[in-house]
Amino acid sequence: MDHNLTIVLFGSSAAVQFQYDNILLSNIENVEISRIAPSQMKISGSRVSVINTIGLHETALDLDLLTGQLVNENKIISFIFVVRMGQLTDADKMGIEWLQRVFGERVLQFVMILFTYENEEESDSIIDDLKKNSALERLIEKWGGRYHTCSKNMNKQSEMRDLMSRIEHLFIDNNQQCYTSEMYNTALRNREDTPNRIRQSVTMEVFNLYLEILLSPKEIGRMGTPDFWEFVDRLDSSPPRTMVPITPVDQVAVDQAPVVSKQRRRRKVLSMTAPVVSAPVVPAPVARISGERQSIDGARLDQKGNGRRDKVEHIFHRLHLDKRHHLKIRAADVLQLTKYSLESHESCAEEDLIQTFIQKLLMMNYRARYIKTMDSQDDRQQINNDLSEDEGDADIFREISLCPAEINRRDAIHPMDVQMAVFHCADSFLKQLILTKLSQCQYALPLLVPDPFTQEIEFPLWTFRQINKSWKMKDTNNEIISKVQPVWKAETAMVSFFRFDSLSSSKSQLINSLINEKHNTFFHRNCTGSSNTRVLMDGVVEIAWYCPSGKVTDKFTQCVAFCNLHGDAGDHEKQLQILTEMASVNVVILPRLDQKNKNAAKIQDLYRGRKPLICIFTEDESSVTEMRKGKYKIGLNNRNQSKVSEELMQAINECISFFSSQSSSFVSLEDVSKQSSIRVDENQDNDCRRGKEAAQQMMGLLKDKNLTKVKELFLPCQGELWHQWCEKNKELHRSQGNEIDVEIKQKQDMKKIREQQHVLDIGGFMKLFFTEMNSQSPNEKIFFLRWLAILLDEYTSADLSALHYKYDEKWSKVKRADQQMTNEHTELVRISKELQAATFGLEHILREIGQIYESCKSVNKNKKGLTCNFSSLPSLAADMMISGFPLELMDGDAAHVPVVWVTAVLHELIDKLGDKRVFVLSVLGIQSSGKSTMLNAMFGLQFAVSAGRCTRGAFMQLVRVSEEMKGQLNFDYILVVDTEGLRALKLSGRSTRHQDNEMAKFVVGLGNLTLINVFGESPSELQDILQIVLQAFMRMKKVKLNPSCMFVHQNVSDITAGEKNMEGRRRLQETLDEMTKLAAKDEGCDAECFSDVITFDIQNDIKYFGQLWEGSPPMAPPNPSYCENIQELKTTFFGHALKSDGLKLTHLKGRIKDLWEALLNERFVFSFRNSLEIATYRKLETEYSKWSWSLRRTMLDIENKLYNNIENETVDEVSESDLQGKLKVKSGEVEKSMAEFFEKDKDKDILIQWKASFHIKIKELQENTVKETTRKLNEILQQRNMKKKIDAQKTCHENTLLEKSKQLAIKLKDKANDETVLKEEFGKFWKECVKEITTKTPPIKSIDVLKDMKEHLCNYKSIPVNAWKKSRDVFSVQHYSDYVQLKKSNRITRYVKNAFRSAKQKFEVETQIRCLVNEIAEHTDMIMSYNIAKMGYNKTCIQELTEHIKARVDDYEQGPGDFMFAKEFYMDLLVSICKRGNKVITGQHRKFREANDPVFYFEKKSKEYYSIFQKYCQGATTAAIFGEITCQKLKEPIQKSVYKDTARDLTNEIKTNCESLNGNRSKLEKHILKTLAEQEDFHKYINYIFSPKDHLKNFIRDEVNRYITDNFRVNVRPKMKENIKLLQQKIKEAAHRATTLVNTTSGDVQKWLDHFTLQLSDVLIFSVKDLSGVSHDGVDDFNLLEDVISEELGSVSSEIQHKFSKETFPENLEHNDRPDEILIDHLSQCCWVQCPFCAATCTNTVENHTGDHSVPFHRVDGLTGCCYEDTECLSADFCTTLVRTGKMFYTGQWIPCREYRNAGYVYAEWSITPDFSELPYWKWFVCRFQKDLEGYFDKKFHTWDISYEWSQYSKEQAIESLDEYI
Repeated sequence: MDHNLTIVLFGSSAAVQFQYDNILLSNIENVEISRIAPSQMKISGSRVSVINTIGLHETALDLDLLTGQLVNENKIISFIFVVRMGQLTDADKMGIEWLQRVFGERVLQFVMILFTYENEEESDSIIDDLKKNSALERLIEKWGGRYHTCSKNMNKQSEMRDLMSRIEHLFIDNNQQCYTSEMYNTALRNREDTPNRIRQSVTMEVFNLYLEILLSPKEIGRMGTPDFWEFVDRLDSSPPRTMVPITPVDQVAVDQAPVVSKQRRRRKVLSMTAPVVSAPVVPAPVARISGERQSIDGARLDQKGNGRRDKVEHIFHRLHLDKRHHLKIRAADVLQLTKYSLESHESCAEEDLIQTFIQKLLMMNYRARYIKTMDSQDDRQQINNDLSEDEGDADIFREISLCPAEINRRDAIHPMDVQMAVFHCADSFLKQLILTKLSQCQYALPLLVPDPFTQEIEFPLWTFRQINKSWKMKDTNNEIISKVQPVWKAETAMVSFFRFDSLSSSKSQLINSLINEKHNTFFHRNCTGSSNTRVLMDGVVEIAWYCPSGKVTDKFTQCVAFCNLHGDAGDHEKQLQILTEMASVNVVILPRLDQKNKNAAKIQDLYRGRKPLICIFTEDESSVTEMRKGKYKIGLNNRNQSKVSEELMQAINECISFFSSQSSSFVSLEDVSKQSSIRVDENQDNDCRRGKEAAQQMMGLLKDKNLTKVKELFLPCQGELWHQWCEKNKELHRSQGNEIDVEIKQKQDMKKIREQQHVLDIGGFMKLFFTEMNSQSPNEKIFFLRWLAILLDEYTSADLSALHYKYDEKWSKVKRADQQMTNEHTELVRISKELQAATFGLEHILREIGQIYESCKSVNKNKKGLTCNFSSLPSLAADMMISGFPLELMDGDAAHVPVVWVTAVLHELIDKLGDKRVFVLSVLGIQSSGKSTMLNAMFGLQFAVSAGRCTRGAFMQLVRVSEEMKGQLNFDYILVVDTEGLRALKLSGRSTRHQDNEMAKFVVGLGNLTLINVFGESPSELQDILQIVLQAFMRMKKVKLNPSCMFVHQNVSDITAGEKNMEGRRRLQETLDEMTKLAAKDEGCDAECFSDVITFDIQNDIKYFGQLWEGSPPMAPPNPSYCENIQELKTTFFGHALKSDGLKLTHLKGRIKDLWEALLNERFVFSFRNSLEIATYRKLETEYSKWSWSLRRTMLDIENKLYNNIENETVDEVSESDLQGKLKVKSGEVEKSMAEFFEKDKDKDILIQWKASFHIKIKELQENTVKETTRKLNEILQQRNMKKKIDAQKTCHENTLLEKSKQLAIKLKDKANDETVLKEEFGKFWKECVKEITTKTPPIKSIDVLKDMKEHLCNYKSIPVNAWKKSRDVFSVQHYSDYVQLKKSNRITRYVKNAFRSAKQKFEVETQIRCLVNEIAEHTDMIMSYNIAKMGYNKTCIQELTEHIKARVDDYEQGPGDFMFAKEFYMDLLVSICKRGNKVITGQHRKFREANDPVFYFEKKSKEYYSIFQKYCQGATTAAIFGEITCQKLKEPIQKSVYKDTARDLTNEIKTNCESLNGNRSKLEKHILKTLAEQEDFHKYINYIFSPKDHLKNFIRDEVNRYITDNFRVNVRPKMKENIKLLQQKIKEAAHRATTLVNTTSGDVQKWLDHFTLQLSDVLIFSVKDLSGVSHDGVDDFNLLEDVISEELGSVSSEIQHKFSKETFPENLEHNDRPDEILIDHLSQCCWVQCPFCAATCTNTVENHTGDHSVPFHRVDGLTGCCYEDTECLSADFCTTLVRTGKMFYTGQWIPCREYRNAGYVYAEWSITPDFSELPYWKWFVCRFQKDLEGYFDKKFHTWDISYEWSQYSKEQAIESLDEYI
């Protein structure tokens, strides 16, 4: 630790012993002043500065100077609180309070507790002590759980070293931050705000009670975190009583105090008597528990400013907003899904007030202002529980006298303080959202807001920007007109209300009577929850608008703004000045008119001013009196309030008329910002200001432009060209595809449209938008976008209102005049188009960006004038989505989903957020049925809801799930999809029925839950959309999508009647069942009731909503019942969400694409490609691959052990039951893994359909593996028996050589040191012996497989002599048609004339023959590798080979096919197989010869025998020689075992780590295609297309060889060394155990050998028979034998390691033990069925799988040689395109391609989705190898078949497409 640590020790002096050996404190004198001088020392290598302040707080010193010096001169990284083990004394508690008071709350992050003990036993009981002492446990928890223990002497180095380590970790956890002087100064300023006061002394019990609350989260939750003196005030409700002062010597611990109720503690405190002590009860003023939290006692503070500040801080503290005033509550956090958003309570704890208020407000629940806090029952005063309960003894006079004279109960927080506290602590976006929701609740809004601390006045203009007001009024022609205007722009009359002095009547209540008598627009003293403790409202000016409805009952005929100044206007001169200047009418309320009043001059000035003035006197009883023009007085005292309200309304109306006659115009809110004495939020926030300036700059480009032409001018890409492209795309998908020229023309036209889009001028508007978005900070971007939306809304609102008026007027005429319907209808269509063109918002800019991206993507180059690369555009939109902006999912104008754009945005979203899970909630319903309003209320969103801005198309918006809720839910976001209303009235000439169907299917298929919104209860309206919805659900079920739904009936009256609800549900059930039958008939489904289609709970999944408004708009607030219904809906939604895992974003991206593609094709069920299901199945395949490999790997180990046992003759029989038993453990593990996967995976609901079949597959795999292994091992048993003679003969020769060499050594013993003589004599001897052996044993001859094959062919008379010379290689011929001839019984005598038909037939025959050839070749490979290396080659092998080939060919010819083979086929096939196998057989035989031919074998052994001979000559003991012979015998088995083990380990590693081989079949296929593209070898492609299995084997071999080559040094060689080391250790252990056994049991060498070989029988092919005949007479020193073996093993191991290389590794392995062969055997056991059209191989990982064959993407059909009808032109169709057409193919009869399954056979087993999914990879391949393909098939591709687009793909793009599509 290199830091110079400065630590401060504090706490009780009783916890430390100051001695010379105290490591921390030995050098520090125990005097006060020296404590702040750090003592430098070195502890455990760390430089430490220690400052001792222990006991300092117990002194009477002035600590400010000392502590200030301490902080300023040192960088403190830790405060160590020293306390005795298991104790928390009063002195300790004082130390805690002193630290927080002096150093502030932020010191807590630097504090650590140091428990000291006197003996070791104490140190062991720390955990128990903490459990017993809850106060200590809470204290540790409060300080981050940081504590350490050490002796009281502090003299143990290890403890101090650990302490230093913990301090350093604390330093690192604090990001290497020190406690700074700034932190200290902040705490000091807070202390100075509280004046020094001599308080009434209190008892020790009071202080203990305070600390108990301080350390109790439960108590703090009830009472807040009080200041100490405030706490005392709460208890002290009686006259001063005599109490015992606190002294430092008190030792009563809080946790040891008796547990009594809160009431009893209070009574006890108040009833205790003792002499009064005038001194302070604590050594220093006990201020607060947090350095940044002010204690409040406003009644006792002399300074008004400080008192107000304290009250404000106290309010923030009680609301847990202490830090939020600076850190701000973010809108993003509020809008996420939290526990608060799923709860709705009318009362809550104080700490939950803020969140509860916000959540209610987001739901537009105006009861948000009336939330109660949960006061415990014990807040009521209770005098004495011990008094007798006997009513006869009750004495009211005595008991009342016991009550305190004053009940100082904790007051509830004022509701407006809650609202204003949230406002002050909210960020700019949340403020705006809050005011928007308050406006929707018809509440007054804060207009002028004093800062609660500085009193600087702010005008929050930004927060008003999203608020619009609508009203109706009469124009000059006395006709009613509608107006919709943003409030910041609207110029209205303004009536200002303010008061002087205190009033007996409520000003706010009086204003409410003018605006809405039934709703408290302004909160007043008589509202629920009101109290006189209001803190944050004084000086606030609120504003509300009265909006007339155009009826005679309107109180005002125009929109009027009412302003209300809270508090005494005399105390708020700035606000008063601004209001009186801006107002049209001033209304002042005061008790009476008094010239001596301090405010008399102000009233006089108002009266003399030219503006109308109304004076209301609360102590006057007179009615309204006009004193002069525009000047009125009204009395309130003893008057009917309704009458007063009526008089005031008349007076205001007269004043407004008077003012309007005197003034040319009214004022708008923007005029308020011109006041110099206030701060405007928009100007103060730099980000907001810059965003506004950028947005205004963009809006400047729209100035003086015709609104209906603006989009055409500035957003051209989304105009006519985009609509044309959409129509062309739909036509293309819905065409029958019979006319290839038409289809090609369509594609070319679409391409041209994209090119035309691409060359369109991007324009200054969009250029500026991109410039701003790419140059601003994230916060600036959000402001810019919000401003742009606001200004665009303002820009379009007036024209849109006029157009809507014209439209309504024209529609009325149409309804009245039937004879003019045609002309009027034309005019309506024109207006409708103008409305569509004039709608211009942020969504259209995003739509333009999407079209710019799609056009650039189509031509694959950047757009001219685009200031950024087009590939970055999706990232821009993704950022907007993350920031809370909706993204258009379906273009409502074009009725089309821009799939390329939407999927690109989602791709970027995945990159930015990760592949998160989302729950998709969509909504469907009739237009204007309240869908958007409902979603906005549910999640606090802001989808457009006004009549002029109805949702068009579909929009999606993310709602984040909070971290706390992620524990309950299985997803990270809710994706809310808002949709255009069904049956929307569109008179632009478009049919809406089809679009409604598309919309319904799209959102139902997309959503995990769909809300079906119905306006009212009318079954007729319900039936209007039910058939659409039901059809959608049925089709989803057919394609295995299982969404759920809920019905929401909006605007239902009397919804509280339970019986009516039940009746409504019953009627809906009947309607649903009836409509289900009708829909099922159309869809061809068997469904009798709605529950057959979808899981639906009639009780819980139907909701009845009350009316949205409580009264008549525009002044009606939202209905609280509606909000309650919203909350109930959210609760039910949460229940659905709990059961769902949602969708991953990657799956959502695929789902959108699949759904839209299927909808475009119209044949939805047939066309839908369920990407999620496919992805889930691929995941299951990957797991299956792991399970199957796990079983195979285990069986390989079992097989290896049993193989060794067989060779060692310890096993004579192998049965399947034995192997099943050995595999049982692994089988159980696999079953458990499978069960967990199917039960716990996120997609378990989809996986369940395959659970049974995969269990069966695993069981079959296990059975087949066991059978195959049993067969192989039994074959080895047979071979062992057959080989015994060879082995016995070889052993006999070896032993003879040993014996003779021993005899020669005895003769040459005297020349043992003459190396030359020994070598010469041994050489002569060895030649003679080998010669003698070879004479007795004939050598093994070389073989010639091809010669044997030729001789065998001569036996067949039907085959001409030397015909084999003319044979062709069957594996390399291009076509097999030359080998095929028609059967004579077949009536067809020639190929059909039609080219397409004959090519198809030819391809089918070619495929069948190729499969036959591959099957035969595969089986013959097994015959040829029939352990020739062990048994040797025999000519019968060729005979067996020929017989097998002949039998398979005969079987095929006798089958149901129309064809038979020519005679040449059999011969060519046999010759080709023999030639291919020649190398393998020859190699195997060479190994056999080297191992068994005496010349070869003994030539290798000469060095070993010479070494033994030499030792004989040197007189080595029999034991030593026997040991060396044993090691020499072990050498070959060790090498075989090591190579085999290394190969198996390496195989497992490759299967796990090699990217191309560690997944499912689709992944393997992708890597094969990548490799082919990189190599660009046409012949390999042909092999891949026509012999996929053969190509797979070659690919695996290449991959394994590459892996071994690349990793040989780092992985392979170390593995071999590790295996040889382990084997060497096992041999040594076996030798040691054998030696121990014979030494303890007096055994002989034979016993030693038996035990030694038995232990190695599992790991080595080495048994006693290998040493039979070797003389071991005289071997009795077994310890020496063990030592020799241990020593010689080292040299044997070194020799094996030395020979180990990349080249020798595969050569020294049996063929079936090679890693590539093991993996080939494993990975090739999958499906190999090829597509009957394009020959793409099914990518299912499971062999003989259930269900249809499929591939991720098909190929071009021409790759199989298929041609178009009547041509020799190769087909350029993809299968997916082909099967959506009406083209025909021939398989004995003509079959339409779209009905390909009707062709039966393999056609019926394939699932080919009809769509336009054409993998760019194969387009590139066709263009790259076009000439090669044409040469190979001797046919041509038509130039018009291969479009220009195909040739534009590069190899890199082709490879990238594999990652994108597969």
